[in-house]
Amino acid sequence: MELLNVYQNNYLIVFVFLCLGVLLPVVALFAAKLLRPKYKAIDSKYTTYESGIEPFHDARIQFNVRYYVFALMFVIFDVETVFLYPWAIAYEKLGIFALIEMLIFVVMLLIGLIYAWKKGVLKWI
Repeated sequence: MELLNVYQNNYLIVFVFLCLGVLLPVVALFAAKLLRPKYKAIDSKYTTYESGIEPFHDARIQFNVRYYVFALMFVIFDVETVFLYPWAIAYEKLGIFALIEMLIFVVMLLIGLIYAWKKGVLKWI
């Protein structure tokens, strides 16, 4: 009988947390609705803000895509090198199989780097 009470208490705790998880955001949103200032939106509220200066051209101008590709290349190679740290720490435990896997991984990274270099992605304008 005591095991049944423990079992029911576990579900009671989950139910309480579920109710709190639903109730707290609803109460917070309702309180925010009551406390926020009420004003009528004006057209100047929807204009583009450029450091207090009136906008002088369209905000949708074309940027050179090379900057984004360069940044993506940095992020890709930066994130991929993070995979080298756990391997280096656990190298003795992993053995020769992990060494071969890591060599394949590094070769694939080098192939990607050479490909990007040949395509001219790494040239800064």
